[in-house]
Amino acid sequence: MKRCLAALALFACACPAYAQDLYESEVVVTGSRSALEQANFSSYDSQRPAVGLRRTADFLVQEVAVRGDTRDGEQRAQEIRAMLNDAVHLAEQHGVDLAFGESLLTDLTLANIDELTLQPDSRPDSERINFLVKARLGADQSAADAERRIARFIEAVPERGRAQMDEWGDSSLSVVGPDSFRDEIISAIADDAAKQAGKLGEGYAVEIGGMNTPVQWVRSGLSEVLLYIPYSFRIIPRP
Repeated sequence: MKRCLAALALFACACPAYAQDLYESEVVVTGSRSALEQANFSSYDSQRPAVGLRRTADFLVQEVAVRGDTRDGEQRAQEIRAMLNDAVHLAEQHGVDLAFGESLLTDLTLANIDELTLQPDSRPDSERINFLVKARLGADQSAADAERRIARFIEAVPERGRAQMDEWGDSSLSVVGPDSFRDEIISAIADDAAKQAGKLGEGYAVEIGGMNTPVQWVRSGLSEVLLYIPYSFRIIPRP
């Protein structure tokens, strides 16, 4: 077991520098793309291993759109941005957080609100701004509770002129600092590898590969995610 853990520690030290970006960053978790593709780090693809860490996600995330179709373009933009400004002011009061970003999330505040740009909507003379509404998950906050909290917040933001705010697509999850769970994942891998080798007796050891890749993530339930490292191992006879 000590040999196995030592070998895993060496593999962990070889993790690429970009994995450090995932130690504190908040990432979006969907079930449709590999974690590395979501984070735009590489096109690495692998089947998920049997051993990983299942945990409750930190947030339920719902994309929303503030959209308006006032004919005058300047007035339309003013109405959309006024409603967005109201949303930022009301978020804390309704127990939600706001963010933007496709994979790595940035908190949406009054200081960076102008970074969100207007984009064409589905109809002529209509535009929208998309952002994310997050509700924290935990032991006493289920996915259903989080969905209701987000719905109440959307309903509470007052319309401005012809601007209105609606949900945009399905909800997803987010995890803060996925790579901070690396040690727990490695311990689980080591325990499982040692257990499997032990079934064959003292004459066998474990050879493990693939541990130099960042922690990956995938949605595995309404509020649960699976964090894993795409490792592989084989049991070999001791010399």
